[in-house]
Amino acid sequence: MKNKRAYISVYHKDGIVEFCRYLEEYGYELIATEGTRKVLSEAGIKVISAHELTGYPEPLGGNVRAVHPAIYTGIIANRFTPEQLAELDAEDVYPIELVIVNLYPFKEDMEAGVPFEEAAAHIDAGGVALLDAAAKNFRSTVAVCDPGDYERILCDLAAGEITEEERKYFMYKAFSCTASYDALVAQYLSHQLQISFPQNFTVTYEKAQEMRYGENPHQKAAVYREPLLKEGSLARAKQLAGPVMTYNNIYDANAALELVKEFDEPAVVICKHRVPCGAGIGESVYDAFLRAETADPMHCKNGIIAVNGIVDTRLAVALKDVSAEVILAVGFTPEAMTELRFRDHLILLEMPGIRSKVQFSTFDLQKIYGGLLVQSYDTLAGTSSCCVTKKKPTEKEVRALNFCYKIVKHTRSSAIVIGGENQTVGIGTGQINRTLALKFAIELAAEKAKGCVLASDADLPTLECIEMCHAAGITAIIQTGNCSEESIALCDKYKIAVLCTGERHFKN
Repeated sequence: MKNKRAYISVYHKDGIVEFCRYLEEYGYELIATEGTRKVLSEAGIKVISAHELTGYPEPLGGNVRAVHPAIYTGIIANRFTPEQLAELDAEDVYPIELVIVNLYPFKEDMEAGVPFEEAAAHIDAGGVALLDAAAKNFRSTVAVCDPGDYERILCDLAAGEITEEERKYFMYKAFSCTASYDALVAQYLSHQLQISFPQNFTVTYEKAQEMRYGENPHQKAAVYREPLLKEGSLARAKQLAGPVMTYNNIYDANAALELVKEFDEPAVVICKHRVPCGAGIGESVYDAFLRAETADPMHCKNGIIAVNGIVDTRLAVALKDVSAEVILAVGFTPEAMTELRFRDHLILLEMPGIRSKVQFSTFDLQKIYGGLLVQSYDTLAGTSSCCVTKKKPTEKEVRALNFCYKIVKHTRSSAIVIGGENQTVGIGTGQINRTLALKFAIELAAEKAKGCVLASDADLPTLECIEMCHAAGITAIIQTGNCSEESIALCDKYKIAVLCTGERHFKN
């Protein structure tokens, strides 16, 4: 071998000049594609252009330069195999020991909404081919795809050797990069073609941060975000204060987020262990918080509070004495931050897109052992209800029914929600049958149930349930599914209005 060679083709030029200066010092001959060569040459670095090496102009806008034998063969040849080295000598091709490539940012095209033909033209096939070839030939060639690894490779060179373990690390990074890139293209195409459930479900996520711990302290955890979903996701929330979040913080906060998204008016939701325990709406988020906090029997203790507006001084003062773990809001005024930041263990999350609705391109995923459950999100909201009783609900009751129905949709089955037009008073959730859920909801509501309405995630199963509603003072019911003739007759007797919807909202 007469030369140590490095092939460089980078879209992101940050740090590349400094990196290549060191490569020169370590005796590497540098080969670069035209755009990268220009940047390096202007910085005074000696570099050979790719078409000068191949003796062939860059055809088709440079789309095939990567597979020219002088480059691709030099990358994939195993320099520890005499036969392959002999082939290289015969063709006067030198092995390439370093391949520094970062790919065209296809994601930016997708986010910008460029036309399909333009986005497809920008898919980086050549860079993917080079990284895969270098990664496959990891003992002879090192693939560097992440500018964040420049310092790492320089440390290895300074130590005099790139060890096999280090080579395997760069191999992993390269294949992870190209797999993610290809998966992103597949996601884009499935979105363009509106293919909800492809034969091979290939998706990619970006790590947002590592968690303090998982569901339990002995478990490790991290949160990842969907590359195409730019707003409305907890994975993109900005943490303003508090300790590193845990798995449970994120999981519980997401339940509160999904529920608060149901409301366009000012709303506050309190969740614990992914279960709503208080919700309120009002003229302002301050009014909504007072109602939600009153509705929670434990007054926000260890809860997650989601606010679909700005936390101002008045609300911050009210929040100051509650023992919540996380407050998620559109934002916090500087004065509100002054009030709240002294709570060392209170996590504050800023999320300007908190009200954005669920997008077509995202799915509800649930891991099972050895598999994955995938479904679309439950975005229906009780628009197809009809009254089955003689008594019709009043306008006030309709508003209350609609409010409670939004809550029950996000409450674990079997689920019952009792409340008024702007506040819950009792929530029964996660029970093995709906009768038990009803008993818990009535017990929590107590005297406050009188004059309230009830929402159920399925039909009330027995006449005993109707008797319990009457005894508690419930005036109207909204439920999914059908209502039996016996139940309708009993509701007519007690003058309880019943709306049935054509939707079901079970939630595990």
